[in-house]
Order: sequence, then C-alpha cells, then structure tokens
Amino acid sequence: MRQADSRPSRRTFLGATGTVTAVGLSAGCQSRSDPPDRDDAPAPTPPVSPTGRYQAGITLPQPAQRNLLAVVADLVDAVPVRPLLAELGEAVRTLTAGIDTRLMGLPPGDLTVTIGVGPRLVRTVDPALPGAKDLPRFSREQIASRARGGDLLIQICAGDALVVPVVAAALLEQAGDRIQERWRQSGVRGANVPVDRGRAAPRNLFGFVDGIVGPHTRAEQERDLWLAGPAPVAGGTLAVLRRMELDLPRFAKLSVPEQEAVFGRRRTTGVPLSGGSIASGPDLGAKTPDGRYLVPAEAHARRAHATAVGVGLMLRRSYSTDGPAPGLLFMSFQNDIRTFTNTLTRMDNSDALLEYTTTTASATFLILPGFDEQHPLGSRLFR
Repeated sequence: MRQADSRPSRRTFLGATGTVTAVGLSAGCQSRSDPPDRDDAPAPTPPVSPTGRYQAGITLPQPAQRNLLAVVADLVDAVPVRPLLAELGEAVRTLTAGIDTRLMGLPPGDLTVTIGVGPRLVRTVDPALPGAKDLPRFSREQIASRARGGDLLIQICAGDALVVPVVAAALLEQAGDRIQERWRQSGVRGANVPVDRGRAAPRNLFGFVDGIVGPHTRAEQERDLWLAGPAPVAGGTLAVLRRMELDLPRFAKLSVPEQEAVFGRRRTTGVPLSGGSIASGPDLGAKTPDGRYLVPAEAHARRAHATAVGVGLMLRRSYSTDGPAPGLLFMSFQNDIRTFTNTLTRMDNSDALLEYTTTTASATFLILPGFDEQHPLGSRLFR
C-alpha cells in the first residue's frame, strides 16, 4: 500500500476546505400578510451536462464557475481502476442531475466534476501514451513529497460555494478506502473582465487579468487542447496543476509601471504594453523610438508567449487561494505536455513574474475522454 505523510482523512474534509460561517437555516410558514413570491426572482443556473465527447469543467461552462476544489489522491495498491472510475462517473451523473441524496437538497446548478488519472496509472496501460510522463522539477519549488504527483485528480467547480464540499464528500465516500488523499486546494476566481466576443477572464491577486491568451476557438482547441489519439485517450487532454505562494507584499511595493513591466500588460485594462486591445496578442517586435522593447525582455507576456517558445496554446483556468499565504492554483490544459514544460523552462531562465512565486505543489494528469451511460468513465483506457 502506498503511504503518504499526514494525509487528511475524508471525515475531516468539511473542516479542511474552509469553515462555513453564518449559515442561517430558517423555517416558517408564510402568513397571509406576507408579500407573494416575486416574479423577478433570479432564474436557476443552467446545468452543464457531464456527458459527451469531452468532460465538462474545461471549456464548459464559459466563463468558468467562481469556486473550485481540486483533490489529488493515490489509489491503494491492487485496486482495480476500471470499476472505480465507472462508479465515480455514475456518481458525477447523479450529482450533476440533482437526483443524488448526498447533495443534501442543494441544487447542483452549474456543477461540473472533471476526473483525470496520473502518469503511474497511464503507464500501466502503455508507457507511450500521452499522460505517461511525470513533470520534471523546476526552480523556485518548495514541494513536500506528498504534494508532488498523484494517481487521481477530482476537480469540482460550481457557482455555489456550498455545493463544492458537499459533492467532494460524496465522491470521496464513493471511492471509500480505495484511495488515499495526497493534497487538496480550494480557490476562487476574481471578477471577470470582458475580453472578446462574449469571452471574459478574471483578475488575479496581483490585480492583473489572468488567462487572456488561449485556444478559444474550436479550431484552436482541436489543434492545441484535445487529444486526437490514440483511440484510448481521444477526447481527453493533459492537465498540469501548480500551487504557488505569491509574494504579494513585495510585488505591491512596485510602482504600477514596474508591475506592468513584470506582466507586459496594463494593470487596469489588460491591454499589452505594445498597444491594441485586451484581446490583442503582444507585438513582441514593437520598440520605442530609442530602440527599447515596449514589452520588456523579461516580461511574462514575452517569456511565456507560445510563438516565442515554439509551442501550441495552453488553456489556463487559474484560481486564487488564501492561506496560509496568498497564492494561486495554476491549471493548464494542453494536448502536448511540452507546451507546458518548454514554456516553464523558458520562463525559468528570466521571467520577471517568477521572482514573486514559490511553487508548493505540482502534478500532471491525463483528463479522461468524455463518457455516457453506454461508455463508462475511463472504459476506453482501462479494460
């Protein structure tokens, strides 16, 4: 059996993910003098189907829900993978449909659950498959052994913060003693800023718009996001999770122009320092009359630029975290792990933003292809 250092039990889950304060439960009858229900009450949040070619929680919904919990776990040795994934997939169907009693009566709303498997499990099928490689180590990492890697990712997102821990408790109860938790991280997305064509991106704790560039069109997603093959993984994608602590006090001491030089974009608008609109890609060749680059050589927008790195686009869904130090849960999705590793290798050399980050957890997962009632989750990969 795999051992982990100080892994929290599932029974401590609700306390570990945050304390719910001031939850008032009121019951009573409406008196004749009470006003009738308003006709202009908010419409229910539309549900997001969990089934189909792709799993939900990556490109759908748009924009992404405000609240997230990522749970990373190991499978206990000798546990059959196929039935566990099938059970989890069925639980996802009943939870998102609102017909699972473990929801405690809460409406699921836009709940999504996205499940991936780690490199060790992928290698048991075929070491040549996408997702079989572990992430290399990079600079500015302070990662405990239990916070590196893992066999199973359960990503839970919802607009209603109460739904997230309730669903997590149900899924962990479904898995039972077949898994052992490694680490978990909850997070929230900041206020959305309009970007382009009904698309929006949130601000991060540094105050900058996060995740502007990515494979947003269907053609870009087919090219850079979704795996086209081999058949057992077609319709999946590769996820990278990096939990970081941010040196917010030191960054806040910079002037606004200095902060903008770190990112390569305007803090207020998100527009590249080379000009254009927020949706414009930075013009890496643009210079001032005296020959200086408008987007500085060490700016994040330059060092992480896909064309400059020579890789495809990665879809980023990052969430801000709040303890014990302010931080960020960086999540990227791509169909080639080199999109991430080559980018971070280039950033490692001279990206100004990394001076204000320390990575405390790291993992990569093959996000399984979509599923339905006839094709259980994971059934194409694990036979």
